[in-house]
Order: sequence, then C-alpha cells, then structure tokens
Amino acid sequence: MSEVKKMTSSRRHHLKSIMLQIAAGWIEQEKIELVAAKETYMSENCPAPDMSGDQALLMELCKKLQSAIDKIDEARYDAESKVSKSDLEIDDLKMKVVELAGVKKPALKKVRMSADAMLQALLGGKHKVTMDLRANLKQVKKEVKEEVSNHTGDWRKNIEDKADRKKMFETS
Repeated sequence: MSEVKKMTSSRRHHLKSIMLQIAAGWIEQEKIELVAAKETYMSENCPAPDMSGDQALLMELCKKLQSAIDKIDEARYDAESKVSKSDLEIDDLKMKVVELAGVKKPALKKVRMSADAMLQALLGGKHKVTMDLRANLKQVKKEVKEEVSNHTGDWRKNIEDKADRKKMFETS
C-alpha cells in the first residue's frame, strides 16, 4: 500500500480559495454572456419601431405588436403546460420507484416503560392518568365443591392389588 500524505490545513484553505475565485470568474462570465445573448435576441426579433408616420401607421404597428404578444403568450402557455405535465410524470415515477423499492421500516428499539408512563408521555404532564389494570377486573369467588367421599371402605382391602403393581415395576 502506498502512503497517503494528508494535506495541511493551510494548503487546503489555499486550494479552496483558488477554486472559489475560479468559480466566481465563471459566474461573472456567464452573466456577461447572458446579457449579450439577450441583446442579440432582442435586436433580431424585436426591431426598433418606426414612430414616424401618421396615426393609421401607428395603429397598424400596435396591431402587429398585439398579435406578436398573443403568439408569445401562446408559446409561454404551451411551455408551462408541458413543464407541469412533465412535473406530474416525474412525481408519478418517483412514487413508482418508492413503491417498487418498498417502504423500509426502521428497526424498533425495545423500551421499558410502564403503561402509566406511556399515557403520561402521550397526554402530557398535565393529565394525571393511572392505569391499574387489576382494578378493572371482576372479582370472582371460587366455590369449592366438597365431594362426598363414598370411600368408606377399609384401605386394607386393596393392599394386595397395589402390592402386585409395585412388584411389576420393581422386576423390570
């Protein structure tokens, strides 16, 4: 790997100032070119009107200017409609790109917060809300059914059966 020398801050500032000077020169040049382009366009398309003449010639000149204004206004309207249509198409395409890419949901972090703290954060500090979930539960009494045991017999009667089962587990 080759060693990469870091640029000193004074050198970086010097280069940055030179770049800004060059960019400022380019901007000034563009402004001059724009003014010159406007002047040439106006001289080609809008010749100076001839004001010498009677009222009928001036009326004719006004009608020509009005018709030229109408043509330019139509061209401007057409250009605006094309631009607005293109903007709508661009917005639709952007929406399609977002739909195709899918909306990425950010990874949610686990937050340990009680229900009371969540409600207080949502409603603000002014509202005092307690959410005791256990208070809203119904109280249920457990009824214990006592089964009457019918086993009044002697436990010694079945002792032989139980002994056989015990032997069965021990021998295996």
